Amino acid sequence: MPQHQPTLMEPVLSYNNGNGNNSDYDVMNWFEDLSQNAGFVQTQLLCQILEQNYGVEYLKKWLGSYNILEMDACALESLFSSVVPLASHADFEPFMQRIADGDTTPLLTQQPITTLSLSSGTTEGRQKFVPFTRHSAQTTLQIFTLAAAYRSRVYPIREGGRVLEFIYSSNRFKTKGGLTVGTATTHYYASEEFKIKQHKTKSFTCSPQEVISGGDYKQSTYCHLLLGLYFSDQVEFITSAFIYSMVQAFTTFEELWREICNDIRDGTLSSRIKSSKMRKAALDIISPSPNLASKLEDSCKELEGVDWFGLIPKLWPNAKYVYSIMTGSMQPYLKKLRHYANGLPLVSAEYGSTESWIGVNVDPSLPPEDVTFAVVPTFSYFEFIPLHRHEKKLSSGGDDFMEDKPIPLSQIKVGQEYEVVLTTFTGLYRCRLGDVVEVASFHNGIPKLNFVCRRKLILTVNIDKNTEKDLQLVVERGSHILNKASRAELIDFTSYADVSNQPGHYVIYWEIKGEVEDNVLGACCNEMDKSFADHGYVVSRKTNSIGPLELCVLESGTFKKILDNFIANGAALSQFKTPRCTNNHVILKILNTCTTKKFRSTAYNNCSNEQ
Repeated sequence: MPQHQPTLMEPVLSYNNGNGNNSDYDVMNWFEDLSQNAGFVQTQLLCQILEQNYGVEYLKKWLGSYNILEMDACALESLFSSVVPLASHADFEPFMQRIADGDTTPLLTQQPITTLSLSSGTTEGRQKFVPFTRHSAQTTLQIFTLAAAYRSRVYPIREGGRVLEFIYSSNRFKTKGGLTVGTATTHYYASEEFKIKQHKTKSFTCSPQEVISGGDYKQSTYCHLLLGLYFSDQVEFITSAFIYSMVQAFTTFEELWREICNDIRDGTLSSRIKSSKMRKAALDIISPSPNLASKLEDSCKELEGVDWFGLIPKLWPNAKYVYSIMTGSMQPYLKKLRHYANGLPLVSAEYGSTESWIGVNVDPSLPPEDVTFAVVPTFSYFEFIPLHRHEKKLSSGGDDFMEDKPIPLSQIKVGQEYEVVLTTFTGLYRCRLGDVVEVASFHNGIPKLNFVCRRKLILTVNIDKNTEKDLQLVVERGSHILNKASRAELIDFTSYADVSNQPGHYVIYWEIKGEVEDNVLGACCNEMDKSFADHGYVVSRKTNSIGPLELCVLESGTFKKILDNFIANGAALSQFKTPRCTNNHVILKILNTCTTKKFRSTAYNNCSNEQ
């Protein structure tokens, strides 16, 4: 056993000694120490999880006959991976439901679970329960503190400055068994750790808790913008959970800036804000500021003339960077955010899920397209299923990957793709996350991961298999034609594999801002159809076993209707991700009701005639 044993949890929670840069050095030192011993740390972490939760009902079936408390750490790790099966959320759902209904026996954890998080539901169309414990809030504080230390090396900020945070809580409710349920972000924003984070990272949010937890995202967004501009000279950086929230906020600002400026001038608050708690909290902060209002009005009139290009540095002149999750399904919004940012650095936030945080961005100067995430080995026990791409459709896997047996973090290799598997302190054991990642490099002994795609977000009709990443590339090709031929802008998109009639075909839905001629949209449709490079798709299109791609153009505001439906079902704006591929009946009804024009591809017509 190594003589030096890195401490798993405490340093990041207590490192801050009040000496500014020294504390940044301490937390990075702690992480560098961990990175030298990642395999050992992971083995010890798994032992800690199993020793804490030994005897719970879920594990008894496989570990009940073993005295794991007497076992060597490496032997226990080997036993665990050989006898406890891989699982999905479906395997945990019956236990989660019993916990929600008030069953207090140790089902998943020995410690009682009193709080449940709701996953976003945008991937599979329904929300899932995930346990939320003090450990969940602590690891969130840890990763934010660690990430802030790495960012401060590249983009130092003024101590005591402010952060414009477009963050939102949803309403929490009680289950039949009395457990509190809400989104993970809602629980975190209400926790003591959220307050501690502001002190540890030396930056304070512009908006009070009453705005964050207001429950109506439109009212909260207005107040975020108002208070962010009121403190505009103090704002050091701008952030949101996902860049979607930020782009939505700035799009809203384009419409409401005059009203916001009037409120700043007079020290008043728009009648849009109905919440009495939110009104009081905001009005307690602002006071009449006619000079600031005039300055902002002049800037906004200038920005209107250039289509709001450079909005962020113009209105927040001391902002050092923009910080948010920008990978995966968020990448399509980068173009719009760069338009607003005009060269201000975009820093991609950390990699995680409702189940667990996974990796930290230790290279914040990299553009979002190139970002990697160094796995933090104290958050969960990580396993990785090696994935190999296969051109033929596999009946077993349901996608274009062949799988090998899972391996521990210490055995993964650069250039290989994997699916992430988690064992957590909160009662998930060998749970498949569904994320495909690629190992880009190593940070000492810790892998740095590229997020590739979600396994389940796949378009398929026949032998074809197209991932979310494939779809994004195709839409980029189509929107390039749109941008060249008009001043119109693609606002958002999603897709659907329609197999209601034979042959089945892909449907891509576009919401566009601006006027576009039909011949241009037809060309966009053709370009997308022929841009799918998957061999199964190309062959199927040539033989007409997949029909022509369909482009549906949506009326303005369609994706806001989808967002409103999502939030009406209890989720928070902070969680929202537009599903890039959907078979959700409610979403499809909104999309089809709001379709104003349809185009069918003619890209493969000559091929069909030659058959």
